[in-house]
Amino acid sequence: MAMFDAIRWTTRGLVSSTCRPTVIGLENVPKEGPFIVAPNHLSFLDSVIVQALMPRPVAFFAKAEYFTTGGVKGKVMKSFFEAVGSIPVERGEQAASVQALKTLLEILDSGKGVGIYPEGTRSRDGILYRGRTGVGWLALTTGAPVIPVGLIGTENLQPADSKSVKPQHFTMKVGEPLYFDKTGPDHSLPARRQATDRIMDAIAGLSGQERSTSYNQSKATD
Repeated sequence: MAMFDAIRWTTRGLVSSTCRPTVIGLENVPKEGPFIVAPNHLSFLDSVIVQALMPRPVAFFAKAEYFTTGGVKGKVMKSFFEAVGSIPVERGEQAASVQALKTLLEILDSGKGVGIYPEGTRSRDGILYRGRTGVGWLALTTGAPVIPVGLIGTENLQPADSKSVKPQHFTMKVGEPLYFDKTGPDHSLPARRQATDRIMDAIAGLSGQERSTSYNQSKATD
């Protein structure tokens, strides 16, 4: 925990001093108990930003290669992602699948926070795509409140296909918690879709993005 706190505070200080972000609504994050953070996704750095700026730890999925890359760079990446509580997922595995989400269930059962991108992968054109129902499954299965988050301008920190990071102002809006009845894993597909759509409506209200009725398609580099 000491390593986690040190890296989290250091990252928060770096982001705050170089980007001077506008952060709204942190009081909406529950002070205790499990919670699910559901942001839109515009940049590779979104998880780092949310993990750094949230008042409580949030565990996100991260590509497995971030934990297995060799050399000094690989060791640094592994130490960082482990310290902030990231969960390795093999490339090609759907983070919204029930099998992968079982890992998040364990974290929620321990009273902690998890993060999941309903779109599944980052938007390269700034459009908010249809939400995949993994977030709805997680909300209904656990009954944990969902905290919608709207990220605005994070795509300018590291444009798609760019390896360099350029500090830029961005905004993070944290919405009011969304509550769903705890049904356990045995709920209907329409109920899961309805919960997901409600979450996406809240994200759209925070981010102000144009919306699409289709799913976003991931690329090899996402």
